[in-house]
Amino acid sequence: MLKFIKGPMESIEGVAIYPIISLLIFFIFFAALFWWVVTAKRDYIKEVSNLPLDTNQNEDYK
Repeated sequence: MLKFIKGPMESIEGVAIYPIISLLIFFIFFAALFWWVVTAKRDYIKEVSNLPLDTNQNEDYK
């Protein structure tokens, strides 16, 4: 299966940049997500985590 992918990809010039770009996007996204989690306020995290259990808000939509 790999030979069907590898063969045509070798004929494209500059194809080696795509794995590097995808790795950078992956790393930047998860680094930003980690930074957001570390710097998020505990009150906000508690409020959002209790949303599914909040019965007062669920009664408004019935």
